Amino acid sequence: MHDHPRGLSRPVGTRSDLVRSGAVLLAMLLQIVAGALGGSGALGEPVGEVARAYPTLLLPAGTAFLIWSLIYVATFALAVRQVLPAQRGRDLHRASGWPLAVAGLLNAGWIALFTQRQYLAAEVVIVALLAVLALTWTRLSRIPAQGWADRLFVYTPVTIYTGWVLAAAVAGAATTAAAEGLAPSGQVATVLAALAVAATTAATLWVILRGQARAVAGFTLAVAWAIAWIAVATPAAAVSVVGGLAAAVLVGALLVRLARTARPAAAAAG
Repeated sequence: MHDHPRGLSRPVGTRSDLVRSGAVLLAMLLQIVAGALGGSGALGEPVGEVARAYPTLLLPAGTAFLIWSLIYVATFALAVRQVLPAQRGRDLHRASGWPLAVAGLLNAGWIALFTQRQYLAAEVVIVALLAVLALTWTRLSRIPAQGWADRLFVYTPVTIYTGWVLAAAVAGAATTAAAEGLAPSGQVATVLAALAVAATTAATLWVILRGQARAVAGFTLAVAWAIAWIAVATPAAAVSVVGGLAAAVLVGALLVRLARTARPAAAAAG
């Protein structure tokens, strides 16, 4: 797929483009409203209280969840931009629009279920959300960004969102297991939690190595943010050490990848 070349007029949007872009805008608004209501307890119990009802070794500190504010602002900015007449006919919005609309609906659904302590159903929904965001990212990866605005308002919001939801799905699995009475205890719980952190780190390192440089930063930093706050909050010293090291490794690997990507660009410019 190819977006418009620089210097040429942008594609004219069709009626279906208007419908799709409107659906994205409404879905992003819906998830913001659902997040506010879920956080306040208007839909049931506040999300934070429900999460803490079954504390696990993988539950991040409360500060970690501030990233939702960034995600909501970033995805709303994406939604506003893509609904503009000059934007909505572009290939990158056509490729990502409907998956993003579904993602907004799934996020709102997850919040509604979680505030009602429907842990298993909520976990199924957040895994579905992760799959939809991964699909969105995959579609976007086939379309080159046309400048900094695409990177800032499209690729970065999607990748930050995906990274955080990956970590949230892992933490949510532990919460679901605890709520269903399936969580292990003692050393077994510590080993499994450390392995979960290690597996999430390994998956992120694979993305750093294989993903496109313009997209890996947001994803990596979101995952590292979550793991760092798990390391801060967990009562298990082993999980804390593994989490702290994992977060540092991810940031270091990202810096190396970005530096290596910058060298050929600098050489070409010179």
